[in-house]
Amino acid sequence: MTDTVLQNDTVPQKDTVLRDDTVLRDNTVLRDDKVLENNIVLEVSGLHAGYGQIEVLRGISLSLAAGELATIIGANGAGKTTLLRCLSGLCRIRTGSARFKDTNLCDTPAHQLPSKGLVMVPEGRRIFPRLSVMENLDLGGYSTPEGKPSSEDYARAFELFPILAERKNQAGGTLSGGEQQMLAIVRALMARPQLLLLDEPSMGVAPKFVERIMTVIQRLNAEGMTILLVEQNAHLALEIAKNGYVLETGSISLQGPAALLKVDPRVREAYLGE
Repeated sequence: MTDTVLQNDTVPQKDTVLRDDTVLRDNTVLRDDKVLENNIVLEVSGLHAGYGQIEVLRGISLSLAAGELATIIGANGAGKTTLLRCLSGLCRIRTGSARFKDTNLCDTPAHQLPSKGLVMVPEGRRIFPRLSVMENLDLGGYSTPEGKPSSEDYARAFELFPILAERKNQAGGTLSGGEQQMLAIVRALMARPQLLLLDEPSMGVAPKFVERIMTVIQRLNAEGMTILLVEQNAHLALEIAKNGYVLETGSISLQGPAALLKVDPRVREAYLGE
């Protein structure tokens, strides 16, 4: 596939990779594969997966460098959640390959991945509603060498989302949707991940909480965490991500710097409501 630089009068064709070798925001190049290729922590190639007779993912290939924040956008049913489930060991990869650092994700059980540094915050939060905030956090740290979060882990969680400190003895199920999403994120952080998968963190969350959650995601990335974000709000996702992938009916149709995806006519029409 020939790489194409997006021009003002050019609409990229299917499977186009957008490149930009010019200096963009903050005087940094958003992506330089020559620099990143030796620092890849997640590499997926030709991945196929599905449920029963239904093939959901058809030849997915992508890669993330250490410290990168990338997003996957697409319509409902495009396969975004299935991809994250494959990477976190919850959905079998039929063909193709997926590696996180030295770990083969095709044959590593899901329960072993947190101790290797890969953690997912699932769609719908999936907290334990009858357990308190503190008990939810305790379970998040089971894969650490100590088998539980440290005092520093708890302090970090409450510093990121202070409202949870006020709710620490409250049952998770009594929290608001936004507070539950915050809890799901910091529960994942108790495992001290190197790669964090986030599935629709703004879904069902009030705008005032969405802003805080996105700020925390940016902060985690700025501190060096590698993040793969699936997000229904394409505006937000492309605003905070460095690079992006557009998933359409199980295949990646477009990929490149988020700044270029935001101005691509197809993305603007299909996902940005313009």
